[in-house]
Amino acid sequence: MISILKSLREYKKPTFLTLFFIVGEALIETQIPTRTADLVNGIKAGIPMSEVAKTGAVLFVMAVFSLTFGGLAGFTCSKASAGLAKNLRHDIYSKVQDFSFENIDRFSSSSLVTRLTTDITNVQMAYMMIIRIAVRSPMMLTFAIIMAYRMNSTLASTFVVIIPVLVTGLLVIGRIALPAFKRVFKKYDKLNESIEENARGMRVVKSFAREDYEIGKFSTAAERIRKDFTFAERVVAMNGPVMQICLNFNMVFVLLVGAKLVVQSGGTELDVGQISAMLTYAMQVLMSLMMFSVVFIMLTISAESVVRIKEVLSEKPGLTNCASPVFEVPDGSIDFENVNFKYSAKAEKYALSDINLHIRSGMTVGIIGGTGVGKSSLVQLIPRLYDATEGNVKIGGINIKDYDLVTLRDSVAMVLQKNLIFSGTINDNLRWGNPEAGQEEITEACKMAMADEFIKSFPDGYDTVIEQGGTNVSGGQKQRLCIARALLKKPKILILDDSTSAVDTRTDAHIRAALASYIPETTKIIIAQRVASVRDSDMIIVMDNGKITATGTHSELLKTSEIYREVYEQQTKGGEEDGE
Repeated sequence: MISILKSLREYKKPTFLTLFFIVGEALIETQIPTRTADLVNGIKAGIPMSEVAKTGAVLFVMAVFSLTFGGLAGFTCSKASAGLAKNLRHDIYSKVQDFSFENIDRFSSSSLVTRLTTDITNVQMAYMMIIRIAVRSPMMLTFAIIMAYRMNSTLASTFVVIIPVLVTGLLVIGRIALPAFKRVFKKYDKLNESIEENARGMRVVKSFAREDYEIGKFSTAAERIRKDFTFAERVVAMNGPVMQICLNFNMVFVLLVGAKLVVQSGGTELDVGQISAMLTYAMQVLMSLMMFSVVFIMLTISAESVVRIKEVLSEKPGLTNCASPVFEVPDGSIDFENVNFKYSAKAEKYALSDINLHIRSGMTVGIIGGTGVGKSSLVQLIPRLYDATEGNVKIGGINIKDYDLVTLRDSVAMVLQKNLIFSGTINDNLRWGNPEAGQEEITEACKMAMADEFIKSFPDGYDTVIEQGGTNVSGGQKQRLCIARALLKKPKILILDDSTSAVDTRTDAHIRAALASYIPETTKIIIAQRVASVRDSDMIIVMDNGKITATGTHSELLKTSEIYREVYEQQTKGGEEDGE
């Protein structure tokens, strides 16, 4: 909890003000029954009306101050708890931005969404109760018991019996309910994951007419959550009967013993006013315990949320800057020296093995191979999305671990297999590559990426709003927008990870020709399934089973690489003859 409270920051003042107001409210409220008892006894003794009015005025002022303190506590409490929630969301979101792919792999996107919403809401509610009710209840309890003992120790002794019974009952209830709440939050992650997958894959669901299956899957997940919550809430609801039993016992004890003391002492040891005050104090004690039980329930629910939030906040980014980072990348040359890589230390098999490679700055390099042979893994090491498990990766002759991360990634532009377009206008999306880019520069990049023509066909042109996920543009259009976005970075290294697969071969050829003229000094790495996309490269890398099996030009590989030749022949069979 201490690590979470670090997120209070500017909301410490409202927190301390809440505590101050709560103390004032509790002190005044526990004084009122004693004053009331004195007034009742005075009226019974026949005091003049002026004294009654004077005491009544004091009680009124005390009630106003108590109400004022309570209202102010509610205002500052809500400000502090909502502020804590805001800062927690900011801190978790900022933390996730610093995560490497290795860190992100440990948390599913649905789990992160649950932590940013449901878990933080639970912590907000718990904190609000802690700084208000959890402070007020013990203080009211303590002050009420002290005042009750000062009034009559015999009647106050009932509290000694009630408090241990209630505390024991609450502990038992919490111990049974907590495991159920832990299960619920894990199932919330699964439920959110189901919703996310369904929303993202709605076209697939509809094309296979699997709506009923998806509804059934969602209903099953929701039913599991309902069962766990029902069990937990039934257990938690037991605190009500326990509280009621203790309340009734206390009331009966005070009335029976108090009436007996009044009769036996003739009002000298205990009078009607004191019995009335004792009943009020008993109610204050029990209400304090009841409120404390509500806090206890909320803390039980939020305990797992606190753990889940701390998991994200305490996660150490897998990739960090060195002590004295380099802030300038001299050129786009790339070297892999005895590189081995696996995604997890626990993984038995390396995704990449024995990688030794030299790429000169400004070269166009093609990478070809079957699915899952390590092509994407190889290029993800270049901008340090992952670190090599063994060996070194260098850019411009400098180990990439010696670069400032922002500097390194600013010098590398990647167009991934899964093209992601954000909500907003086309211009907004393209300026991710260069926030300062002017319209002429944007248009030029789009012409190079063969995107300008279809953009201008839209009624709003470059101001056309892209819907969430880019659903109002085709796959090929999305790819070309992503390429244009990358070109605006004017990077030292451009990586196209199978990013022209959704465009026709003619458009693909135009894009490659444009890249050669638009950024001639940039090192261009093209991962492709089509030989036609890489055949004109300065060097082609053939990969199989996480290893580089051959390198060379198109004509060289036709002679030396069986894998390359086989792929080429399969793709050109029945087509035009190779011109060589």
